[in-house]
Amino acid sequence: KPTFMKAPEDQIGISGGVASFVCQATGEPKPRITWMKKGKKVSSQRFEVIEFDDGSGSVLRIQPLRVHRDEAIYECTATNSVGEINTSAKLTVLEGIDSPPCLLYEQVLIRLLYCFY
Repeated sequence: KPTFMKAPEDQIGISGGVASFVCQATGEPKPRITWMKKGKKVSSQRFEVIEFDDGSGSVLRIQPLRVHRDEAIYECTATNSVGEINTSAKLTVLEGIDSPPCLLYEQVLIRLLYCFY
């Protein structure tokens, strides 16, 4: 039966940004990795599955993120002739803010300074 070497982790992304989940498994024979969202195999122009060179796993990359469409539990399945195992991770997508993060950070700092002095 396959075993996971690396399981995907919960992520928080920003609308318009990118999210990546990694899933890696081992077993004899070598398991096949598949990605599912809401019980269906992932398929969209914005979803890219990048296989590891050695075939032991893959990365699910979602870009650009959409708030309502992409928020979901993503499931990684490792399958071989002996059995199947599943693991999952949650993607939360936040509304994007127009200003870049560093600018936002500066604005917050300035606001804090104004409040305290």
